Amino acid sequence: MKKLTIIIFFILSQDLIAQQAARIIDWKLLSKVEFVDRYFEDFEAWYLVPEFSMEVKALKDQEVLIKGYMIPLDVDGGEYALSAYPFSACFFCGGAGPESVIALKFKESPRRFETDEVVFIKGRLRLNSDDFEQFNYILEACEAVDR
Repeated sequence: MKKLTIIIFFILSQDLIAQQAARIIDWKLLSKVEFVDRYFEDFEAWYLVPEFSMEVKALKDQEVLIKGYMIPLDVDGGEYALSAYPFSACFFCGGAGPESVIALKFKESPRRFETDEVVFIKGRLRLNSDDFEQFNYILEACEAVDR
């Protein structure tokens, strides 16, 4: 029995260590970005391009953990975004800025999430300032985490 208790403790502690390895961030930190107009000759158009603060740049390619509202983009395809705000006030519907939403690229096919479900998501943060078909923030190899 003592050996079983030690094994269970070891397994649980490894999961806790893995969760703690991710830096816990919040939306206030991600809002430290400026948007500037830049002309792109290839598209013959002006676009707002993010200029990330030094604090945000320090998070590039780091494992982070953030809490937010789940926004389904394509439930059947497993595509979701995480928002600082519920759906009615999110970037798509309520006038919030692009710094308030993160594209989620799950490492495994995710379970089905409900709109506005509050979740903790852990993943590697990618900063995007040149692909206009993607969000400015992308969490790669991400997963939902129980907290």
